[in-house]
Amino acid sequence: MTLSYADLIPAARGMEPADVVFRNAEIFDAFSCTWEKSDLAIKSGIIIGIGRSYRGIRERDLRGAHLVPGLIDAHVHIESSLLVPPEYARLVASHGTTTVIADPHEIANVAGIRGIEYMLAGRTNAPVDILYMLPSCVPATPLDIGGASLDAEALAAFAGCEGIIGLGEMMNVPGVLAGTPAILRKLALSHIRDGHAPLLSGMDLNAYILAGLQSDHECTTRAEAEEKLRRGMYIFIREGSTEKNIAALIPMVTPENVSRCSFSTDDCHADLLAREGHIDRCIRTAVNCGLEPELAIRMATLSAAERFGLSDRGALAPGRRADLCIIDDPVSFTVKETLRCGKPAAAYPAPAATVSFPLTIRCTTPTRDQIRLDGNGPARVIGLVPGQIITDSLHFTLDAAALPDRERDLLKVVVCNRYGKRRIGAGIVHGFGFKGGAIAASISHDAHNIIATGAEDAEILAAIDAVIRAQGGMAAVNGPEVIVLPLDCAGLMSTLPAREVVARLDALREATGKMGGIAEPFMYLSFLALTVIPALRITDRGLFDGVAFRDVPVFGDEENSD
Repeated sequence: MTLSYADLIPAARGMEPADVVFRNAEIFDAFSCTWEKSDLAIKSGIIIGIGRSYRGIRERDLRGAHLVPGLIDAHVHIESSLLVPPEYARLVASHGTTTVIADPHEIANVAGIRGIEYMLAGRTNAPVDILYMLPSCVPATPLDIGGASLDAEALAAFAGCEGIIGLGEMMNVPGVLAGTPAILRKLALSHIRDGHAPLLSGMDLNAYILAGLQSDHECTTRAEAEEKLRRGMYIFIREGSTEKNIAALIPMVTPENVSRCSFSTDDCHADLLAREGHIDRCIRTAVNCGLEPELAIRMATLSAAERFGLSDRGALAPGRRADLCIIDDPVSFTVKETLRCGKPAAAYPAPAATVSFPLTIRCTTPTRDQIRLDGNGPARVIGLVPGQIITDSLHFTLDAAALPDRERDLLKVVVCNRYGKRRIGAGIVHGFGFKGGAIAASISHDAHNIIATGAEDAEILAAIDAVIRAQGGMAAVNGPEVIVLPLDCAGLMSTLPAREVVARLDALREATGKMGGIAEPFMYLSFLALTVIPALRITDRGLFDGVAFRDVPVFGDEENSD
């Protein structure tokens, strides 16, 4: 925002009228976590003051409604919403969000620099300020190359560009700890650097922080988060579609450390955002878990702004952007209206027709032989963990020819390289609960190959085929029924309006419900290939041990089997 603050001084002193004055409001003071009953004056999109003596060209009597700063998401992947940036911004703005800190590494792994440029273009005229962190791990590890590979030199071209504020989550923990020169060159690109260090502790955690990583959003236990806080990290407490960490972590938040804690939604599908909310949902969940409403609001506003050096927002104070939302009360936290720079979010123009990002699926449907899994005896099995994206490394004794094993909930899981490399990996997963049918998607973090699981090979192949025919998407197959949500933008996002994406997701949910499976099966499926998360993963090479950080066979000698 280009503005001479000197031009606002007369209005701040009461010598000229403000553009608008909100009267009789309960105004949240993010600095002291208290409320002040007063009036708030805005001119040229900037808060010029709080007090009873201001007059405005327009005046609104809020009749005791509460004013809070616009909400900030400290870490999100917009692609996971399945919406393109302009449509995503319209949806989350309706829930009080005015700023998101996004990492575009999903589309960057598919399309490299072109993907980053696509996401940056989506910032224009959005009702939310979309700020990006440069994707630091494209690919996530040297073994997991998808559609692109970005080194420090490629990323440097974006440093300093409008809308770029730092370096995104550094997931290559082994590379950091080894002092890999290529990693260190990336860390030198910015003084703001997000981390990604699930379960990292002790001296290795010390070394990771020493290398320059400042935050973490992967904590799943209070002890883990408290150790990282004590060592100086910012903690983003995450609540996504499957990653639900507020209940476990929120008891650690105190008035003394709230400045180091923020909220992150990380990966949320559009239906959850539409029905339950965004950062407003995080606030309500935290309050329901026992956190004082004022501390929750502080986390969602000033704490996030200060972490990223955004001194122009995060609080309702003179000189800050008039990013704010009107809520009913701090406990129920229902957003009545959102304003960005003093302008109602609903008044921002609807996005023009969104350009798709096609032709990123370059593979053919595999044959039954190509997804065959051979073996008999002790087997490594990926175990889903409810409410988390980490997995368990389970051991079962079985015959691959007998899959699926519905009684023990053991299903085949398949990954097909979508970039023309003709690689297909197969493994076994426990926890989906499908009694029949199959699902497939072109979303599989972070390389985003096609991933599928199901109760029968024929249906797995049919689901994969549906995704390929759609040039990216999410598909559910149950007998003759085939339901598809096309993702025409890099196989990750849809150019459909949010309401239509939500309707398609509802159809997929109904279809998977008939299969007898768990809730949110597509989100769980999408993380099974993410090799930077413990413990056991599946890639287009086969099974991967995320603790030992190496490929492993499905069948092999194990001490314990079920």
